[in-house]
Amino acid sequence: MQGVHLLLSLLVLGLASSFASAYDPSPLQDFCVAVKDSEIKSALFVNGKFCKDPKYVTANDFFFSGLDKPGNTSNRVGSNVTQLNVDKIPGLNTLGISLARIDYAPHGLNPPHTHPRGTEILVVVEGTLEVGFVTSNQQDGSNKLFTKILNKGDVFVFPIGLIHFQFNRGHTNAVAFAGLSSQNAGVITIANAVFDSDPRINPDVLTKAFQVDKNVIDYLQKQFWVDNNN
Repeated sequence: MQGVHLLLSLLVLGLASSFASAYDPSPLQDFCVAVKDSEIKSALFVNGKFCKDPKYVTANDFFFSGLDKPGNTSNRVGSNVTQLNVDKIPGLNTLGISLARIDYAPHGLNPPHTHPRGTEILVVVEGTLEVGFVTSNQQDGSNKLFTKILNKGDVFVFPIGLIHFQFNRGHTNAVAFAGLSSQNAGVITIANAVFDSDPRINPDVLTKAFQVDKNVIDYLQKQFWVDNNN
């Protein structure tokens, strides 16, 4: 019986280890520079990127220039995200990290969104931002909001997979930089996903879900939702 308990304990530990490493895997070599899709002649599709032969790796595979340049915020939400993921810096492949610059016009908003594969840590370098995230269902069934006003030099963390946002409360431009715990954290902008999916979600579904008149859903689905790439 003791042997059975030991076996079950090892099985549980094994499963726990499996879940704990369910995100970007730890690298088994110094680096694995991503090969561009156009360089792959086969029809294979993998979870991540193929590795370039180390003999052909150069310093440029780990380099990007231009993050000092502001993004264009002349859109309906007044924000712009410049992502530096594995598609921009091939050397990020397997390293489990990426970076983004977020620019905000006065009263600009980075709309509520989630990163399904990464935690985000945000630092404000200019301006004042109202930020926040919403928890998953707690034991009492509620979704709790954690929110904070950030000024220059302040840092805030958004846990993996949770809906979060940033809003420029000031009358001047604001800038923040974000680190993400994935080479490609992904993004789901809530409004875009719900009202501008391809194909569109049946309006009857949304009418029931939001408890509003179908005309409201029809109106929202006709809007042009801006994807600012975060």
